[in-house]
Formats: sequence, C-alpha cells, structure tokens
Amino acid sequence: MKTIRTMTAAALLLGMGMAMGGNAFAAVHCHDVVVYHERPVRDHDRVAGTAIGAVAGGLIGHQLGGGSGRTALTIGGAVAGGYAGNQIQKHHQHRRYRTVERVCTRD
Repeated sequence: MKTIRTMTAAALLLGMGMAMGGNAFAAVHCHDVVVYHERPVRDHDRVAGTAIGAVAGGLIGHQLGGGSGRTALTIGGAVAGGYAGNQIQKHHQHRRYRTVERVCTRD
C-alpha cells in the first residue's frame, strides 16, 4: 500500500514537471558576478572645487606676497588654486565602485 502511494505521488510530481515545461526539476546553478558602477555626478561644472581652490589659493598668495607684489600673488594664487580645485574635483567625480551580485540560472 505504501509503495502504491509513493508511486502515485511520484507520477503526479512528474506530470506536474512536464506540464511546467520540464523545468520543474532542472538544476539551478548560481555564481557571483562582479559589476562595476560609476558614481553619480552632482556638480557637473565642478563649481565647488573651483571656488574652494580659488579662495584657498588667493589666501595663500596673499600671505606670501608683500608690498606691491601682494596683489599679483593673490590673483595668481586664486587662478592657480581655482584650476587645481577644478582638477581635483574632476578626478574624484569619476570614481568607480564595484558590487558582487549573485546570478542564478536553470539548466
């Protein structure tokens, strides 16, 4: 009696598997995939880096200059600092990061 029930249950499961396209008993294989992402850019024109660099460069130039050269060094420091700040922000905006995602497929 127990054998008949087992065979009936197996036949039902096999029939359900065939009705589902034969994939009900297919093996599932999973593996990890490394995916690289680009960080979103918030300040496309890099205004913040340019402004901070210009202020810092101007302050440094102002401290180093003396007499009539103080104005020239302040302006030169602001220009150089603005360019440096712009380039530093440019470098930091295009950073990539990676995540590991699990991918599963059926045979």
